[in-house]
Amino acid sequence: MITENLAKALSDQINAEFYSAYLYLAMSAKADDLGYKGLQNWLFVQAQEEMAHATHMYEHLIERGALPSFGAIAAAEDAKELNDVRPIFEKVLSHEEYVTSLINNIASLAMKENDHATYTFISWYVNEQVEEVDVANTLLKKVKLIENNPGQLYDLDTELAARVFINPFPAA
Repeated sequence: MITENLAKALSDQINAEFYSAYLYLAMSAKADDLGYKGLQNWLFVQAQEEMAHATHMYEHLIERGALPSFGAIAAAEDAKELNDVRPIFEKVLSHEEYVTSLINNIASLAMKENDHATYTFISWYVNEQVEEVDVANTLLKKVKLIENNPGQLYDLDTELAARVFINPFPAA
């Protein structure tokens, strides 16, 4: 049985994952509006991943005998001020750093409450966030290097178009 504190923390994280999906969908629409079809695709896949994370956390709570709680999902930040690729990736990076702090807090709580099952479960997300921050940081560095070169931006956009959603939890 999972503790009430951890069940609440995971329920809050489910909400945060759905918010992340909203945010990435808003940014995806903005990228499309700017004409970056590849970036639009990359952000849309990111939104799909966030929804898969929320579902996976929901399933963990159910398996542990907890009743998830569902709060209101905040509206996504307005993407109107994200007027080019660089501010979009700056937002992606800052958001992934924020999510990392939330996941780390859950891992710390699981350790504090001696819940090995939840700690093992959330450890996947700890590692996933290392990857997410690294990818966002790498893409932002690329954009900073090439942002004044339309041909290279076009190549990066083409590269981002190749991303496909692969459910990280296919058995779930």
